[in-house]
Amino acid sequence: MPGFDVNAARAQRLEALGRTWTFRLDGDAFELPTEIGHRTARALRELDDNDVDGLLGLLLGEKQFERFLGHEVTMQDIAAILEAYGKETGLGLGED
Repeated sequence: MPGFDVNAARAQRLEALGRTWTFRLDGDAFELPTEIGHRTARALRELDDNDVDGLLGLLLGEKQFERFLGHEVTMQDIAAILEAYGKETGLGLGED
C-alpha cells in the first residue's frame, strides 16, 4: 500500500543533515542531535522557559554537558549556538 514512508523520510533527512550537529568552543567540540526523539521533546516541553541548563543538559547529554560547564560561556554565546542550531537543523529551539 503506497503512502508516506516515515523511515525513508527520516533516512533522507539524516543523509542531508547527518546524525549530529557540531559546534566548537575554546577548541573543544560538542555534538547536538539533528533529530530529537519524542521522549526528549516531551522532557524539553516540561522545562521552564528559562531553564537553559536543563535544555543544554538534555541536548548535550550528561558527559558533554559537564565538559560544557567547564567553559566560561555567556548567555549571548548560548543564544548564538541555539540560533545557529535551529537554522541548520530546522528545530528552532530557544525561539518564542
